[in-house]
Parts: sequence; structure tokens; C-alpha cells
Amino acid sequence: MTFSKNISLEEIIQGVEEGKFRLLSRAISLVENGLPESETLLDQIYKNTGKSYRIGITGPPGAGKSTIVSRLVKWFRKSDQKVGVIAVDPTSPFSGGAVLGDRIRMTELMMDEGTFIRSMATRGSLGGLSKTAQEVADLMAAAGIETIIFETVGVGQGELDVAQASDTTVVVLVPESGDSIQAMKAGLMEIADIFVINKSDRDGAEKMKIELEMMLQLRLPKDGWSPPILKCIAQDNMGIDALFEHINMHEEHLKKGGILQKKRSQRLFDRIQEMIRLDLENKFWSQKKTDYLNNKMDDILHRRITPQQIISELQSLKD
Repeated sequence: MTFSKNISLEEIIQGVEEGKFRLLSRAISLVENGLPESETLLDQIYKNTGKSYRIGITGPPGAGKSTIVSRLVKWFRKSDQKVGVIAVDPTSPFSGGAVLGDRIRMTELMMDEGTFIRSMATRGSLGGLSKTAQEVADLMAAAGIETIIFETVGVGQGELDVAQASDTTVVVLVPESGDSIQAMKAGLMEIADIFVINKSDRDGAEKMKIELEMMLQLRLPKDGWSPPILKCIAQDNMGIDALFEHINMHEEHLKKGGILQKKRSQRLFDRIQEMIRLDLENKFWSQKKTDYLNNKMDDILHRRITPQQIISELQSLKD
């Protein structure tokens, strides 16, 4: 199979395995667009996907996640690691919606030959991560990228997606009133491996830290790890060193107890289940069935037919 500019699928696969970012971009586009060749591509590179460490950065909009990501990337680059960033936030500076300072930081990162940045739309996913984000992370890992950072929308219940895709999940909050309550409601308390109170020079930062500590007392340590609560001012690069150190500490904790392997095994199990669910759903729905359901909506709305009955009818409907 040959693509534009006379580049074959075999050349793309080889280019990914050789760590060529230009061909990595081509490979990601194949996966994002759901082209048939993407299945062969993912099969071929899978053997090289297990060596990267994956970090999720989530939290409410305006918490400064993108600034923290850009600062963290520089810390990982100090140890000469190749870093990949998957930004799934449509308001992220990675996708163009940035203030001037953020755009300058992103430009600096993109000029670094050891950093690869990809912006992705959520593509209708209910969670913060798009449905193909984990496959994109696999491609980055196959290209020799050692650290992969997901930066996500961070709204609603979708943060669970972040925890499932990541080895370490960092929840970023700001001192404004209500954030700690929102964290509890949205399930962030359950998924966080590390809490960061960003913009901690604002009023209320210490109060939020105390509230989070009290909430954490009601939660059993996950995998023997009690999430630290760090204060930082990412804009001024304050506290990023402590965050970097705690991410490394969490990685060591997971490796030492054999927890990392179990976590990754569960991730693959869940991912395969999700892939099967999506595949069955795609095979089930045809235009005929969609039209049939649309035509029956008035009957369902006025209780002339039940949802269970329409499901049975759809299942017996021949395409």
C-alpha cells in the first residue's frame, strides 16, 4: 500500500521504529482517520510499545495544566529522555487556543528534536481522552519515546479514562472556592496519584490543601501509596521540580511492588473489552436501523412501545 508522496505503509512502519518523527506523524494520521491500514500498522509496531511511562495530567479548565505540562517536559528532557505529549483539550495551547506566553513555550518545545507534540480532538468521546489516544501513545512508544504525557479536558466523569490510560495520574486544582468539592464529586479523589495545587500564591491555597488532606484521610491508600499534595506556581516554574521527583517516586513504588505490571495488564484487559464493544456497536448499526429507530421515537416518547421492545425489534431487523 502506497500513500501520498510515494511513501508505503512499510516505509511508515520502518520510520516509526527508527524514531523518525515525520513518519510518526504520518502513522498517527492513519490511526486517527481510522484507515484500514492502521490495523496492520498497530499490529506491526505492538512488540515495541511496552517501554514508555505514561502520565496523565487532568483537572478543571483553567487550572494551568498546559503550563505544567510544558514545564514538566523540560524536566524530563534534562535527563535526555524523549518526551511525547498528547493534548486532548480543545482549548489547549497545543491546538492553538493559547495566550502568548503559552504559545512561546510550545514553540520552544516543538523546536526540540527530543519532544513530539500531538493535539487531538475528543471526537465525541465522553471521557477526556479520545478513543484513539492510547493507540497514538503506542505509536509514540514504538518510536522510542520514553515518557508520554496525556493532557486532557478534565471535565465530568471522564477522568477515569485518564487513570486507565496512565501509569501515574496527576490531578491539577486551583485555590478558588469549590474546586475541592468538585474534585470529590467528579471522582478525582479516587484516581489521583498526585495532587497539585497550582497558582498557589492565590488566597485559599493552604485552605484547599488542608481540605484535601482531610478528604484523603477517609480514603484507603491505593496500592499502598498515599497521594502527596504539592503546591506550585507553574507560571513561575515553582514547584515543578517537586512534581517531577514525586512522579519518579511513584514510578519506583509501582515497579518495586510489581504493581506496575498488574496495572498495565488491567489496562490492556479493559482496552480489549472496549475495542470489542465498539466493534460490535459499529457492526450492529446500519442506516436502516438508525432510520427505523428515528421513525419509532414518537411511539417510544408517548409510551406506545417500550425501549426493551424497540431493542428486540432492532436486533431482529435484517439489513
